[in-house]
Amino acid sequence: MIFARPLILLLLLILPLWWWRRHSRPAPVATYSDARQLRAARSQRRWLAGLPAALRTLTLAAWIIAAAGPEYGVSSMDTESEGIAIVLAVDVSSSMLAEDFAPSNRLDVAKEQSVSFIKGREYDRIGLVAFAGEALTRVPITVDYTVLEQAVRGLRVGELEDGTAIGTAIGTAANRLRRAPGASKVVVLLTDGENTRGMLDPRTAAEAAAQFGIKIYTVGVGTEGEAPMPIGRGTQGQLRYQTLPVRIDEELLEDIARLTGGRYFRATDPEALNRIFQQIDRLEKTPVVVTRYTQYNEAFHLPLFVGLGALGFELLLAATIVVRVP
Repeated sequence: MIFARPLILLLLLILPLWWWRRHSRPAPVATYSDARQLRAARSQRRWLAGLPAALRTLTLAAWIIAAAGPEYGVSSMDTESEGIAIVLAVDVSSSMLAEDFAPSNRLDVAKEQSVSFIKGREYDRIGLVAFAGEALTRVPITVDYTVLEQAVRGLRVGELEDGTAIGTAIGTAANRLRRAPGASKVVVLLTDGENTRGMLDPRTAAEAAAQFGIKIYTVGVGTEGEAPMPIGRGTQGQLRYQTLPVRIDEELLEDIARLTGGRYFRATDPEALNRIFQQIDRLEKTPVVVTRYTQYNEAFHLPLFVGLGALGFELLLAATIVVRVP
């Protein structure tokens, strides 16, 4: 909570002075022939006598706060630190449902480890690209990690045309990175298959990315040997699996990494994928300036209405219960 006009809050200091002067004045004295009838009323309603003054104080305090212009939000700031520009390119083709990372499938493990990787960032700028037979930017490069985490958790098989267009994924990710500030620009490409779709050759795309100083770290997701693969759906819509050989074009993934100065990793279990992200953590970082913006919202309405309510209550009491006697 901040105030647009904080100096107005100094007026609150007048209120204690007003109370002091009010109590320092001598109480008015009235002469009655017999005061015994007033004792009961005085004991029962003594606390009501000070209520109008308390309500008036609340009214003034609330209106002073409202006039100071309260606003809620977090101030924008420029922070200079070290970071990397990263795009996570995650395969969401149907083969990512293979359950060789029991009890989870490949996509669930890739999402879980990607979220853990994002949680460890502080100043790195990260984007997200999902790809299958085509590629789609889910989140442009940003430091809003909450949005990134939600987008990663929301990745689903079937949201894109099926297939594996590795070249298209590289081109989409590189296009997001080529204008990013800083010297360290990285694509982390997670896939479990071979290039089967797309008009852009993966090696050509990698060479083009290298011209922009982009390194590609390729990750082959899947165990060695055989794994339960989805082969279609049953009559009730459930996936049908069959144990098939795991086929990952490791030669292609190694060439992509080599052409860009990156590295190829094979993730055969969740822990291996975690270690891969830890190695990426140790990449060379460059100084960056991160600017955070926040939209402020005015909050004067609440104290304004509190003051109006207190004033109305005071007037009601003065007209009914606590009546001044001249």
